[in-house]
Amino acid sequence: MSDPATVAPPSPLGTGAAVLAFDVGGTDTKSALFDTTGAMIGLDRTATPVCGAGTVDAVLAHVEDVAARFRHDFPDVHPAAVALIAPGIVDDERGIAVRAANLAWDRVPFRDLLTDRLGLPASFSHDVRAAGEAEFRLGAARPYRDVVVLVIGTGVAAALFVNGRAHSGSGYAGEIGHSVIDPRGELCVCGARGCLETVASAGAIARRYRAETSTHMPGAKEVLQRVRQGDPVASRIWDAALDALALSISQLAAVLAPDAVVIGGGLAQAGDVLFLPLQERVDGLLSFHRRPVLLPALLGENAGLLGAALRARGVADLQ
Repeated sequence: MSDPATVAPPSPLGTGAAVLAFDVGGTDTKSALFDTTGAMIGLDRTATPVCGAGTVDAVLAHVEDVAARFRHDFPDVHPAAVALIAPGIVDDERGIAVRAANLAWDRVPFRDLLTDRLGLPASFSHDVRAAGEAEFRLGAARPYRDVVVLVIGTGVAAALFVNGRAHSGSGYAGEIGHSVIDPRGELCVCGARGCLETVASAGAIARRYRAETSTHMPGAKEVLQRVRQGDPVASRIWDAALDALALSISQLAAVLAPDAVVIGGGLAQAGDVLFLPLQERVDGLLSFHRRPVLLPALLGENAGLLGAALRARGVADLQ
């Protein structure tokens, strides 16, 4: 339940229309109302209502319920638009969820459904592209025009900016986690073998350690603690992840020539143990190429909500 007395710390969003923002994940859904000063108020986090074929209706019902609670708790804030972001293959321009296996939806016109349910102009877009836009406009990527914002968490995905413009490829661009680094490698959930995500995602690092040691390992953070303690298995798994990330970033450098690669997600919190050896590995793989600087993301776990708010304000400005 939203607490009308609870206001999040000042956000970098700035002044503009009041908007609703929803970040739907496979596990949790985050919701917030942004007022005209850009303050994030009523931040709400609940379990995503995943229920097979009924997930679409359940998510929309949840959005309606949260919007109603925000109206009750913050009667003086009148949102002019709404944005929802989600994982999977998302066609941002058409506002359609093309596919999201873990959420059991296929070709869902979320943008139009949101407008029908809430009576507000709406945006529907990919969660990593929204978080990337927030980093590009408000965070670590602001000084650059050619940038990759790479988010490493349970999976790996990227937001691409070329000459200051986002590139989405009708929803298919940025799926770097499913670029193949070893055709003979582990089978990925996408059906291919040797995807980056099978080696270098936070989920893969923890899973590989558990498989090799039969030791319970909640996540990559705990594996990194073992790396710092000199655990040889943890160190080997971590080195493999760094090598895989460096290879993928070097390929991005050869194809897109970004000025910077901004890294976010849970793994980016590793700090120097990630960034220093990764920069060294990337530099070692490149020859004449532009060498991208590797930077930690600045906006934290609510980057997606900020990106959604930016998208919603963009829609409101068109009205």
